[in-house]
Amino acid sequence: MPIVQVSDLAKSFQVSASQPGFANALKHFFRRTYRSVDAVKPLSFSIEPGEVVGFLGPNGAGKTTTLKMLTGLIHPSAGTLSVAGHIPFQRHNAFLRRITMVMGNKQQLLWDLPANESFAINGAIYDIPESELQSRIAELSELLNLTKELSQPVRKLSLGERMKCELMASLLHRPEVLFLDEPTLGLDVNAQVAVRNFLREYNRRYNATILLTSHYMADITALCKRVLLIHQGRLFYDGPLAGIIDRFAPYREVKLDLTEPVDRESLAAFGEVESAEGRAASLIIRRELLTDTVQRLLASLPIADLSISDPPIEKIIADLFTQGTMK
Repeated sequence: MPIVQVSDLAKSFQVSASQPGFANALKHFFRRTYRSVDAVKPLSFSIEPGEVVGFLGPNGAGKTTTLKMLTGLIHPSAGTLSVAGHIPFQRHNAFLRRITMVMGNKQQLLWDLPANESFAINGAIYDIPESELQSRIAELSELLNLTKELSQPVRKLSLGERMKCELMASLLHRPEVLFLDEPTLGLDVNAQVAVRNFLREYNRRYNATILLTSHYMADITALCKRVLLIHQGRLFYDGPLAGIIDRFAPYREVKLDLTEPVDRESLAAFGEVESAEGRAASLIIRRELLTDTVQRLLASLPIADLSISDPPIEKIIADLFTQGTMK
């Protein structure tokens, strides 16, 4: 049975419709007008226990609004949803004990206190016995490679260390469902890898369900076998990460190492020229034409080496969002 069930979920907001200019501002002050903005259009999906699902879309697509509805922070305008057997916006204590939400641009730790003090507060809120709390702190700190940092004021920690402490604080009550909104935002490469490894191990150890948004495709490719793609509030893909290539990128990338330079016009006879500089070139060729085109390339050009690969997944998704090639 799905642990997250969403059916025709939608959210609209009423926003001020004031026009620019002093006269319009004065008019709007006495007689306000509003317009409706559809932040999330009807979308449906379900997530099974233990799944790690990527939730992708450009800025303003409706990802954070959807997460806030799933955690009960805002009430949906239409549709139904269930998380861990509860209706989120009712905010029952039993529901709150089973979920957590981490936002990369927000913090819950007290700035001037050591992280351990914030952990003690969270332990009291969730009625975690002291011995059990210390056991969980020790386990999570070992997974995240944190020791002396827990006794330092939060303001003295690096961004990566603070993010690790934020994760610890959010997971002390051992939630079953994790909603993660840009958890590696602003972190350096090493910190990003540490957070990914931690989330992978936490999922394995506790069979936790994770819905993850991120603008770093490395987060998604490292953790998620399944992705949801959302654009302008509407869900347009729900399936395997690898399936995006088959569905939205019916072409391959052919890289050439040449024994001598070849001009772009000559290369264009074989496919779309992605790059051509000196004796290196890259072509985009449709899959159904690949075999014939490679044969022609080898017969016609001074090729020293040739490699064929799928285009980078981040490029495919970026093209989908920027060019509007939704299907």
